[in-house]
Amino acid sequence: MRTFKNLFSGKKKIAGLDIGSSSLKLIEISENSEGYTLNNYSQVPLPRGVIADGHLVQPGVLIDRLKHLFKQSRCQTKNVVTSLSGYSVIVKKIGFPSMDEASLRDLISDEVEKYLPFGDMKEVNFDFQILGGSDVNPGQMDVLLVASKKEVIESYVGAVRKAGLEVAIVDVDSFALETMYEENYDFALDDVVVLVNIGASMTNINVLKAGGSIFTRDFSMGGYTVTENLQEKLKVSFEEAERVKLGAAKGNGQPDNNLREDLTSCAEPLLLEVERSVDYFKSTYPGKYIKQVLLCGGSAKLAGLDRALTERLNIDAEIVNPFKKISYDRKVFSPADIENIGPQAAVGVGLALRRIGDK
Repeated sequence: MRTFKNLFSGKKKIAGLDIGSSSLKLIEISENSEGYTLNNYSQVPLPRGVIADGHLVQPGVLIDRLKHLFKQSRCQTKNVVTSLSGYSVIVKKIGFPSMDEASLRDLISDEVEKYLPFGDMKEVNFDFQILGGSDVNPGQMDVLLVASKKEVIESYVGAVRKAGLEVAIVDVDSFALETMYEENYDFALDDVVVLVNIGASMTNINVLKAGGSIFTRDFSMGGYTVTENLQEKLKVSFEEAERVKLGAAKGNGQPDNNLREDLTSCAEPLLLEVERSVDYFKSTYPGKYIKQVLLCGGSAKLAGLDRALTERLNIDAEIVNPFKKISYDRKVFSPADIENIGPQAAVGVGLALRRIGDK
């Protein structure tokens, strides 16, 4: 489990807070000698436009919705782990000559403009993790570098604090998904799995080998792309198109063949971009056999999406189960509840599993 220390400070008891562009999700997971247990899940919608391209545009609205979320959830802890995604954070894998961690930090600080599109290091928070020796360049090591502008981090942290909460950790969506995967899925050292997190306005691609990230990519398409295309096809309002899409995703009866075809065709730009991302990974890492594609995010349950990706990629694609090895309080949740919230809870589960001092 990765920890990027420069992006956060620590507290003891935490809850996972997933701030998406269309909803806020809060998750509490406890741990005992028998493993992890889901104790609390709560979700509230967030109006369109509050967050755009990873930037917080309407902090007042976010603050109000956060207060509502915590009141609704009855969460007892005020310490949360949240995350950044998309354009608000940069993740790069870079090769460096072999050196110790302190020397590497000094090198990046002194020459940050070589590695990141930021001119002034004073405006940036960054951290890194040394992944190990390079497979292709002897004497070099692979390093995962993560950075975000301080003003972006401070805008989210400031809103969370104004809602009466305290930020214990600021993670990255892709790495929260990695944490979720590590806890729930068995894998061998050579296993390569693609996590596709389809949010409302952004999709994250994270390729894992032996549970660790080796490739990431974000692109600005998601569930709203499908809704807008469905809106045009059906000649209805955005709200009505969203209702039709979500109704099919929730499994309110099997969608008829015409609707299934409409949804698949409306998802074509999204499917094509996922396919391009996977093809680019294959060209960058030739010889890496992809075992599986796991779909998560609020739009992962779009009718026919997993089947369409399986056919296009010729790789088994299925919806992720973030509770595969995590039990749940049966006084609070039913099996149907767990199945329903699973895809959109994936990032939040990874955040709620974080513990101070993880590396």
